[in-house]
Amino acid sequence: MLGTIGATPLVRLDQLLSRRGPRVFAKMESFNPGGSIKDRSAAGMVLDKIRSGELTPERSVVVESSSGNLAIGLAQICRYYGLRFICVIDARTTLRNRSILKALGAEVEVVERPDPQTGELLPVRLARVRELASTIPHAYWPNQYANPLNPRAHERTMQEIAEALHGDVDYLFAAVSSCGTLRGCSDYVRRTGMATTIVAVDAMGSAIFGAPVMPRLIPGHGAAVRPDLATETMADEVVHVSDLECVISCRRLIRREAVLAGGSSGATVAALERYAARIPDGANAVLIFPDGGDGYLDTIYSDEWVTDRFGEVSHLWDSNGSTTFPAYQEAL
Repeated sequence: MLGTIGATPLVRLDQLLSRRGPRVFAKMESFNPGGSIKDRSAAGMVLDKIRSGELTPERSVVVESSSGNLAIGLAQICRYYGLRFICVIDARTTLRNRSILKALGAEVEVVERPDPQTGELLPVRLARVRELASTIPHAYWPNQYANPLNPRAHERTMQEIAEALHGDVDYLFAAVSSCGTLRGCSDYVRRTGMATTIVAVDAMGSAIFGAPVMPRLIPGHGAAVRPDLATETMADEVVHVSDLECVISCRRLIRREAVLAGGSSGATVAALERYAARIPDGANAVLIFPDGGDGYLDTIYSDEWVTDRFGEVSHLWDSNGSTTFPAYQEAL
């Protein structure tokens, strides 16, 4: 089963944009066995250590903080090899993902109270993981936010895209959280000399590119703390996308392409719509879709959830044009 990680399909999206322009492709990471691109990160950070004997079922414990997708990837690998896995999540993690983790045998700890200084949950999650890693004998913390094995696993992601398009990748749009995907793709592009413009898609309210930290609703997009993996040269352009834009673009993606995608995938669609006028006709633009939308049925794809948080906005995904928002506060 673990051998099916990677080699995900690259899909042409012919109807996504409302005008002629670039050729648009989506890298469909939901086809990984755990349902997301984080399977690549999990395998990259853990599998070699298992196969070398550094991690053994008799004594080793894997400890990690995750909003859901990485946790599922790690849980699947740990279950297969009989390793104990403790995952620290927070209150925003969906009931579906919690149920999957428990089904795979993970031990789940839930952080409920945010950090008193920042009001964010991530610093508390990381503090708890550090505590567990320092007190449990033979604990291994993969640390997706700082481990160089994370981006190294995603060099293969970019290699697959380049091979599918015979090296002709003009633009790459990738959402950021731990920065593993963006950094790995960027490292491959720089190392091989590809003429690809890399567009980082960050959340409004995320700290990754130095913006003020504000509350966010979409898990796995943006971060309250700038990851150690982040560098100044990993992106040529940065586009910040609001939660509402993620919702609108996910809904439009279904209407135009019949693709049920997750929130960070919608973010790349929103960024493309905003950026498309700058892309020459006929250029190849690739969007990385980190996961599917089945984990967001109670949020992004729930009319009640959307209306409760943003008001009546269904007309926005019914319209043909793009919709952007000058500030996150206005989006709310």
